[in-house]
Amino acid sequence: MSRIMLGRRQSLLGLTASLGALSMPFIQTARAAGTPVKLVTSWYAQAEFGGFYQALAKGYYAREGLDVTIEAASPQMNVPQLLAAGRADFITGYDFQLLSAVASGIPLVAVASTFQHDQQGLMTHAGVTDLQQLKDHPILIASSSHATFWPWLRKRFGYAEEQARPYSFNLQPFFFDKTMAVQAYASSELWDAKLKNVPVEFFLFKDLGYPPYGAPMVTTQQMVKTDKSKVNSFVKASLLGWNDYFQDPTPGNALILKANPNMTPEHLTFGYEGLKKANVLLSDDVRTKGLGAMTTARWQATRDFMVNQNLLPADADWKSAFTTEFVDNLRIMPT
Repeated sequence: MSRIMLGRRQSLLGLTASLGALSMPFIQTARAAGTPVKLVTSWYAQAEFGGFYQALAKGYYAREGLDVTIEAASPQMNVPQLLAAGRADFITGYDFQLLSAVASGIPLVAVASTFQHDQQGLMTHAGVTDLQQLKDHPILIASSSHATFWPWLRKRFGYAEEQARPYSFNLQPFFFDKTMAVQAYASSELWDAKLKNVPVEFFLFKDLGYPPYGAPMVTTQQMVKTDKSKVNSFVKASLLGWNDYFQDPTPGNALILKANPNMTPEHLTFGYEGLKKANVLLSDDVRTKGLGAMTTARWQATRDFMVNQNLLPADADWKSAFTTEFVDNLRIMPT
């Protein structure tokens, strides 16, 4: 099954459903003598979480006095709800979902970015050179994407609503129909296409003006107010892990393969190389502010995007959804 980041499979507003029974794969090194911290990622262990596993493998969390457990969510889980209910200390989030949660009165807050841009895009069959060519073509779209990028994509390229077909993370319809496109991540759907020897094109939404950060580190407002030391230590160790991961991913990848038995070394390498090629950690802001940088201007761009697409009330308290105090103080510069 291919992966879509937090918020693309899950409802942006469904944060009040019952927690139900939980069963999450998790990974932890030998028990450290430190403050217990649980990080819940938005999908199974893979390269897009490599820096967190690297921080665990290299002992960066332990050096900060943290005993970190990384748990991987399943498609059925509402990860922000786990955080709001105290079942996690940190999660990897999604800007749209976070802003919607805050607008609904749920006190969550982003404390650092992981990636400087989102990895979402559209995969087409070979020969497509412009997304304008997809008018009247079927496009596989997950249900939750109707509350994120689909309204914008439809307006931008003049697509009709009926072009959207349900995407259940099964690519067989796409492989069968040469006119079809599908929402995709370079590290997931493109890998599946490679395994099938199907020539494809990939259009990254970031290159078309899609504003969100990728997988921000999210905690609760209460944590930020009452335990700044824990937040600072977690952010610092995580960013050191990410910096280290792109130098030599071997330690982190070993833990990923242990945590996710369905992940192959070849797929992991494919995902890693894609992230590295995309320079996901870097931006002009990072070069001056350090890894994990976030700015009010970028968050306002996402807020404005959502308001313009009728995805967020114009009077939503969007500024409470993030804080830059931790990354601004750390200033961990990229190697």
